[in-house]
Amino acid sequence: MAGTAGEYQSLDRPSWAPPSWLFGPVWTLLYAMIAVAGWLVWRRTGWTGALTPYATQLVLNALWTPIFFGFGRYGLALADIVVLWFLIGATIWLFRRESRTAAALLVPYWAWVTFATALNATIWHLN
Repeated sequence: MAGTAGEYQSLDRPSWAPPSWLFGPVWTLLYAMIAVAGWLVWRRTGWTGALTPYATQLVLNALWTPIFFGFGRYGLALADIVVLWFLIGATIWLFRRESRTAAALLVPYWAWVTFATALNATIWHLN
Protein backbone atom coordinates (compact mmCIF):
# COMPACT_ATOMS: atom_id res chain seq x y z
CA MET A 1 0.00 0.00 0.00
CA ALA A 2 2.92 2.36 0.63
CA GLY A 3 3.70 2.22 -3.10
CA THR A 4 0.23 3.31 -4.15
CA ALA A 5 0.10 5.93 -1.39
CA GLY A 6 3.41 7.36 -2.57
CA GLU A 7 2.29 7.38 -6.18
CA TYR A 8 -1.01 9.00 -5.20
CA GLN A 9 0.92 11.73 -3.35
CA SER A 10 3.05 12.38 -6.45
CA LEU A 11 0.05 13.01 -8.70
CA ASP A 12 -1.46 16.37 -9.46
CA ARG A 13 -4.76 16.12 -7.57
CA PRO A 14 -7.73 18.44 -7.12
CA SER A 15 -8.07 20.33 -3.86
CA TRP A 16 -10.99 18.08 -2.88
CA ALA A 17 -8.96 14.86 -3.17
CA PRO A 18 -8.91 12.93 0.12
CA PRO A 19 -5.62 12.16 1.87
CA SER A 20 -4.11 8.78 1.05
CA TRP A 21 -4.56 7.49 4.61
CA LEU A 22 -8.36 7.65 4.21
CA PHE A 23 -8.58 5.02 1.46
CA GLY A 24 -7.58 2.05 3.64
CA PRO A 25 -10.27 2.51 6.32
CA VAL A 26 -12.96 3.40 3.77
CA TRP A 27 -12.24 0.39 1.56
CA THR A 28 -12.02 -1.95 4.54
CA LEU A 29 -15.52 -0.95 5.62
CA LEU A 30 -16.87 -1.02 2.06
CA TYR A 31 -15.41 -4.47 1.32
CA ALA A 32 -17.00 -5.83 4.49
CA MET A 33 -20.37 -4.40 3.41
CA ILE A 34 -19.92 -5.76 -0.13
CA ALA A 35 -19.15 -9.23 1.24
CA VAL A 36 -22.15 -9.24 3.58
CA ALA A 37 -24.43 -8.08 0.77
CA GLY A 38 -23.27 -10.87 -1.52
CA TRP A 39 -23.56 -13.42 1.26
CA LEU A 40 -27.12 -12.35 2.09
CA VAL A 41 -28.24 -12.84 -1.51
CA TRP A 42 -26.31 -16.07 -2.00
CA ARG A 43 -27.71 -17.48 1.26
CA ARG A 44 -31.25 -16.65 0.17
CA THR A 45 -31.10 -17.73 -3.49
CA GLY A 46 -27.88 -19.60 -4.19
CA TRP A 47 -26.08 -18.62 -7.38
CA THR A 48 -28.60 -16.73 -9.49
CA GLY A 49 -28.48 -14.04 -12.15
CA ALA A 50 -28.19 -11.38 -9.45
CA LEU A 51 -24.75 -12.64 -8.49
CA THR A 52 -23.32 -12.43 -12.02
CA PRO A 53 -23.05 -8.60 -12.13
CA TYR A 54 -21.97 -8.76 -8.48
CA ALA A 55 -19.05 -11.04 -9.37
CA THR A 56 -18.21 -9.03 -12.49
CA GLN A 57 -18.07 -5.75 -10.58
CA LEU A 58 -15.72 -7.39 -8.06
CA VAL A 59 -13.36 -8.28 -10.91
CA LEU A 60 -13.49 -4.74 -12.32
CA ASN A 61 -12.90 -3.37 -8.83
CA ALA A 62 -9.82 -5.59 -8.46
CA LEU A 63 -8.49 -4.54 -11.89
CA TRP A 64 -8.77 -0.81 -11.23
CA THR A 65 -5.74 -0.52 -8.92
CA PRO A 66 -3.21 -2.19 -11.24
CA ILE A 67 -4.58 -0.27 -14.22
CA PHE A 68 -4.40 3.08 -12.42
CA PHE A 69 -1.30 2.66 -10.27
CA GLY A 70 0.59 -0.24 -11.84
CA PHE A 71 0.28 0.86 -15.46
CA GLY A 72 -0.46 4.54 -14.93
CA ARG A 73 -3.29 4.28 -17.46
CA TYR A 74 -5.65 6.83 -15.94
CA GLY A 75 -7.98 6.92 -18.96
CA LEU A 76 -8.30 3.13 -19.08
CA ALA A 77 -8.86 3.13 -15.31
CA LEU A 78 -11.64 5.67 -15.86
CA ALA A 79 -13.29 3.37 -18.42
CA ASP A 80 -13.01 0.51 -15.92
CA ILE A 81 -14.57 2.51 -13.09
CA VAL A 82 -17.42 3.80 -15.27
CA VAL A 83 -18.38 0.22 -16.20
CA LEU A 84 -17.93 -0.71 -12.54
CA TRP A 85 -20.33 2.09 -11.54
CA PHE A 86 -23.03 0.76 -13.89
CA LEU A 87 -22.54 -2.80 -12.66
CA ILE A 88 -22.88 -1.70 -9.03
CA GLY A 89 -26.16 0.01 -9.95
CA ALA A 90 -27.37 -3.14 -11.73
CA THR A 91 -26.35 -5.24 -8.74
CA ILE A 92 -28.26 -2.98 -6.35
CA TRP A 93 -31.31 -3.19 -8.59
CA LEU A 94 -31.15 -6.99 -8.78
CA PHE A 95 -30.30 -7.44 -5.10
CA ARG A 96 -33.33 -5.33 -4.15
CA ARG A 97 -35.58 -8.14 -5.35
CA GLU A 98 -33.84 -10.67 -3.11
CA SER A 99 -32.81 -8.62 -0.06
CA ARG A 100 -33.40 -4.95 0.57
CA THR A 101 -30.69 -5.10 3.24
CA ALA A 102 -28.16 -6.43 0.72
CA ALA A 103 -29.09 -3.68 -1.74
CA ALA A 104 -28.81 -1.02 0.96
CA LEU A 105 -25.38 -2.29 1.99
CA LEU A 106 -24.12 -1.53 -1.54
CA VAL A 107 -25.36 2.07 -1.65
CA PRO A 108 -22.35 3.55 0.23
CA TYR A 109 -20.05 1.61 -2.12
CA TRP A 110 -21.88 3.08 -5.12
CA ALA A 111 -21.59 6.56 -3.61
CA TRP A 112 -17.86 6.12 -2.98
CA VAL A 113 -17.31 4.83 -6.53
CA THR A 114 -19.23 7.86 -7.82
CA PHE A 115 -16.78 10.09 -5.95
CA ALA A 116 -13.82 7.95 -7.07
CA THR A 117 -14.96 8.22 -10.69
CA ALA A 118 -14.91 12.01 -10.48
CA LEU A 119 -11.50 11.87 -8.81
CA ASN A 120 -10.14 9.48 -11.45
CA ALA A 121 -11.43 11.73 -14.26
CA THR A 122 -9.90 14.82 -12.67
CA ILE A 123 -6.55 13.15 -12.06
CA TRP A 124 -6.52 11.93 -15.67
CA HIS A 125 -7.18 15.50 -16.80
CA LEU A 126 -4.51 17.00 -14.52
CA ASN A 127 -1.82 14.46 -15.28
